[in-house]
Amino acid sequence: METNSNNSLTFKHISIASGEILQYIDNRRKGIDKSLKTRWGKFNNTCNGGIEINTIYTLGGISGSGKSAMINSLESDLFELNPDIDFVVLSLSFEMLSSKQVGRKLSYKLKKTTSELYNTYDPVSDKEFKLIEEESKKICKYPIFYVDTPGTVEEIKNTISVFRDLYAKDKWLIVILDHALLTKGLSGESERATLFNLQRLFMEVKKVGKTTIFQLSQLNREIEEVGRITNPLLHFPQRRDIFGSDSLFHSSDYVMIIHRPEILQIKSYGPNYWPTENMIYLHILKNRDGEPKILSFINNLKYNSIDEQIQI
Repeated sequence: METNSNNSLTFKHISIASGEILQYIDNRRKGIDKSLKTRWGKFNNTCNGGIEINTIYTLGGISGSGKSAMINSLESDLFELNPDIDFVVLSLSFEMLSSKQVGRKLSYKLKKTTSELYNTYDPVSDKEFKLIEEESKKICKYPIFYVDTPGTVEEIKNTISVFRDLYAKDKWLIVILDHALLTKGLSGESERATLFNLQRLFMEVKKVGKTTIFQLSQLNREIEEVGRITNPLLHFPQRRDIFGSDSLFHSSDYVMIIHRPEILQIKSYGPNYWPTENMIYLHILKNRDGEPKILSFINNLKYNSIDEQIQI
């Protein structure tokens, strides 16, 4: 690598970049550099084997679509399904308290609704509480660290940097942000400007060592309008449905929208009239190394779970 002066950006000859990609391809074919497998086989097949390093994943959805549940279960599954890969998770849980995130994990693992776990009128028995404690002990072994307090882009940058030095210096770091629009802006800064600066930060962060970024985002309200709901040709989420779509699409390697048409009272979904009862659809709108695709899942959100479904 060479630089012209102290004020210039670093540059390198194409031969160095070529050597790097050849090494990556060789490591992939030999199983040295692996993707993190998820429990959804069709997701793995679509997304180059699972979750990759130096990659930004954006997941959007309306309230109640299951995006937080998907990320929450993914967060735990990755450790159980990839015991041979050393990685840590930094979860910027801006929307929900970390204790409630753990409650969702317990719901998922024990197949009990959070209402059943928290109920004061029909509380869990001593025997059930023992099972909850045992499952909690297993969860506590995961190297997952939470940040509950929303921060600015600069505070997020500094937090990731400090965390990397303390816990992820030689490990694969997975950063999860739930969700992007809760990032605090500077005084007088618009929401879109804050989102733009956040994306610029994430593009920088993903290139450092082994780093993967997951960010959740909200959709605009347009998808809930009567004109969209009554016209099957307009049912499917589109790029413009994501708030701040331009900056998110530019920065992300994968852009996905999780959708439950059932909660919009849609009885049959899209031009092919797919079923909606207890169904969840994952629309992969951008796949940097593949084609857009729609994956179907079974809604088991009462247990904070999204289950496999035969591919459309």
